[in-house]
Amino acid sequence: MFERFTKDARAVVAGAVEQAREGGARTVDAGHLLLALLDRAGGPASSALSALGLAESREPVRRALAEARRRAGLTRADADALAGLGIDVGEIVARVEEVHGAGALSGDRAVPTGRRPAFGREAKKVLERALRVAHGRRERFIGDQHLLLALTVLPGVAGEVLADHGVTFEAVSRVCLPDCPSRPAGG
Repeated sequence: MFERFTKDARAVVAGAVEQAREGGARTVDAGHLLLALLDRAGGPASSALSALGLAESREPVRRALAEARRRAGLTRADADALAGLGIDVGEIVARVEEVHGAGALSGDRAVPTGRRPAFGREAKKVLERALRVAHGRRERFIGDQHLLLALTVLPGVAGEVLADHGVTFEAVSRVCLPDCPSRPAGG
């Protein structure tokens, strides 16, 4: 499938692996892909993120993703639903961290030296959805804009963070597509 990725999309995937490695994660998740998109300059997704004002909001996005990771990947909507049942996720996190240390629920464990973090189920779903988005638009190659569009439609923390900043499928489509044709990795 990666042979169908543009140079920009490949750079985002490589950046996500690096984000996971730097964060000590064993797996690459959708949040790592989002961070890599924010760090990448010059591609169609970068242009869309700038046009939507998210390029200037890197730190709030990083904080929101880190806080969700601390909650074991629960979205705020998940935490609110549990609160409706009388379950205080913040209190549970605090108690677990009191006993087991900060970030105990994150699931992050140091990746052995020389090992690359594997792609988790969530990241694989983003890549698969990006393929479907490109295919649905009858585009032969998968660009970084397709990765961004995939993140906006899949449930989870990355999609929630994007929506909180007004980055939705419709907004990205409006500012980026159809002026963002995909090009092969070599071009």
